[in-house]
Parts: sequence; structure tokens; C-alpha cells
Amino acid sequence: MTASELFAAHALGLDWRALPSAVRDAARIFLADTLAVGVAGARAPLAAEVMACEAVGSHGGARILGRTETLSVRQAAFVNAFQIHAQEFDCVHEPAVLHPYSAVLGALAAECSANPGIDGARFGAAVVAGVDVAVSLGLAGTGKLTFFRPAVAGIFGATCALARVRGLDQLQAVAALGHALCFAAGTMQAHVEGTPGLALQVGNAARGAVAAVDLAQAGLAGARLSVEGPFGFLALFEPAHDLAPVLARLGREFAVIELSHKPYPTGRAGHGGIGAVRRLVCEHGIVAGDIAALRYVAPSLIARLVGRPAKPGMPVAYARLCLPYLAARTMFYGTAGLEAFSPEALAEERVLELAGRVHVEVDDNPDLAAFTPALLRCVKLDGKVIEIAVPALAGSPASPLSEAELRCKIQDCLDFGGVALSAETLIAAVAELDHSAGIGRLFHLVSRPEP
Repeated sequence: MTASELFAAHALGLDWRALPSAVRDAARIFLADTLAVGVAGARAPLAAEVMACEAVGSHGGARILGRTETLSVRQAAFVNAFQIHAQEFDCVHEPAVLHPYSAVLGALAAECSANPGIDGARFGAAVVAGVDVAVSLGLAGTGKLTFFRPAVAGIFGATCALARVRGLDQLQAVAALGHALCFAAGTMQAHVEGTPGLALQVGNAARGAVAAVDLAQAGLAGARLSVEGPFGFLALFEPAHDLAPVLARLGREFAVIELSHKPYPTGRAGHGGIGAVRRLVCEHGIVAGDIAALRYVAPSLIARLVGRPAKPGMPVAYARLCLPYLAARTMFYGTAGLEAFSPEALAEERVLELAGRVHVEVDDNPDLAAFTPALLRCVKLDGKVIEIAVPALAGSPASPLSEAELRCKIQDCLDFGGVALSAETLIAAVAELDHSAGIGRLFHLVSRPEP
């Protein structure tokens, strides 16, 4: 079988109830996390403008996370996925450098909202399959990150997830992946410039997945070698790759148990620095006035993703990916939360002044996809040096969030998004996935705005 056929067969054949309990548990808790993040994204910067653009001439019955409006499935998939990624709060697969739930759930939420009779087991299998496919393509890349993987790999994961939910046959699913290849896009230029293009590209991946499946169901032939063909995904986006190991583990290992929660609404590469600064304050009593310089020594990926300098007037998307700003904000406020990216917060002079003393340095780690280990080196004005080691990022499988921390994050997101819903109610609704005859109630819960 070709790689495209193997991915399609994996998605179509996955049985939710036959999955190990640890896989189902992880799928559910990351589902609750991502739904809450998507609700918070309804009030993210530029979310209203994105919604207004998609609503022009729209007719459809798909609800949006955190909103009352309905759109077509394609439009709702775009807005949902944009909201999920808009605040950089969505879960991540660190080795793949990929946010796999964003496009997958953006598309599935739209589909299942418009078709509320889809049962929970079929939906759960689609989630796990979509995450597996997206992560597999991310892990297959062995070279330097040059494209935005949550979009370019995410569309393949979302397409497989939708194929599973809609019950496509093998030929249709392979054709849908061929169409997904035609729609795949994702540039890192938006990351470099700090524009909202990252979340827009994730939205485009979710919308493209819906279109790809629609076209396959309409009978249009798609490329059969969408993954490994001479002009397929790997040749275009990951020219340095090794596909064999990820295909070998397909159906034996499940990516959803390898995901990391994000405790802060920032680029994942900034989390180690935030956590280290918190320890610097709590364990050593350091205040901003003590600091001559903060140096975060980390793998090359960290410098590439969040090593940019802080500057007055920086856009929100730039600030979320700016470790000097995140570290300085944490020094004064104890964290970098959802409130850290208002115009007032970004203009705070004392934070910007301290950010000028924060620098990211590259260590000798040869792993181009590594986030850790890292080291925060605080040079005090008196010449003394304090070092904080960062062996793993908070929220990762090696350093998981506690149940209380995760519930707090979910509640903060729901409150920020203005949905009158408790974290406990959302988690309980997700827990019923195995027994749900219709998934519509879950998406109704997270699309009701507070009166």
C-alpha cells in the first residue's frame, strides 16, 4: 500500500472502543482543553474581524465555538480553527513541532455541529486518527523547519478525521488526501513578522479539509500519491524526511498520548523561559531591580521561534512569540496569561525596559526540533549568577499539569470567552463520549454565549 492508502486505512479502520484506555483518556482531556481554548479564541484579537469576513453571504447550520452565529461547515471550520490557534494556547506535539488538534477539531466541530447525530465513538475515533496522521507527517520531517507544520500537515490530519466521521470508503479517502495536497499551504513568514497569518493558515487547513472531502464525495479524482509522490507532501514541504518509522508505528502507537498541554497562551518555545523565571522569583526572591541580564540558553529552535527582541508597538502575534517580553512580563506579574496581550500590557514601559535585558542564546544541541534541555542564567547586578535548569516543559508528558492546573486553565478560557459554563461541566460532557448517541450536545454547550 502507498503511504496515502495506509493513512486512509488507519483512519477509516480505527475503532474507538478498541483503543487502549490511556489513549481514550488522553483524547478526551485534550478535547476539553481544545474546546475551551477555542471558546477563549472567540475574543482573541482580530477574531471578530475574521468572523465578519466569513459571515458575508453565509447560509448554514454549523455553530461556532463561543458564538451564537451559524455558518456553512467550511466557513465554521475556518473560524473554529482560527480561534483555536489565535492565542497560541492549543496543545502541541513537541517532537513534531505541530499543533495537531487545531485543524482537526476546527473541522470536526463544524461538521458535528451541523450534523449533531454523529455518535461519540465515531467522533472519538476521528479525533485520534486525525491527530495520528498530522503528527506522523510532522515526525517524518528530519530537516530544518521551513514551513508551518500545523497547517501543511494539519490539513491531512483534518481530512482523514472528516473521512472517518463521514464514512468514506478507501478510494474516496485517498482521493480526499489528493485534494488536500492541492490545498496545502503554510508559510513561516507570518511567524517571522508577527502577523495573524499563523492562525489564518490553520483555519485555511480546516476549511480545505472540508472542501477536500466534499470533492471526493462528489466523485472527483485526487492524486493517489499525495504523501510520497515526486511532487507530494514530503517532496514539497519536508525534502529531508524518513517516512518508514512513522508508518511502522501507525496503529501501534498513538500520538494523542504524546501531546503537551500549554499552560500559557504563547508560543511553546517560550514556555521554558516563563517557567524558569517563575522559579527564579519564587525560589530565589529575585526582582527586576536585581537583574543585569537574563540569558536563556537553549536549542536552536528556541532562538528561531522566540528569540526576537521586544519593541514598542509590537503586534500581539509578535509578542506571543517573543521570549524577552514573556520573561519580563512574568517577572512582574508571575505569569504571562490571557491578559498579557492587551494594548496596555504591551506598552508597559517597565516590562519593555526589562525585556531589553533578556536574550536567547543557542546551545550545542544538534536536534533541530528540540525544545529542551535549556538553562536560564540570571546575572545579577552584584555579579552573582543564578542558574535554573529546564529539563522539560510544563504540560509535557515528562512534566504534566495537575488536574487542578488543567481545570483552572479550562475555566479561565471559558470565562475569557464569555461562555457561562464550568470546567467541571465541560469535562463531564467530554467524559460521556463513549456513550453518546449524538455529539451535538457537546458543541451546543461550547457555543452558547453568556447572556
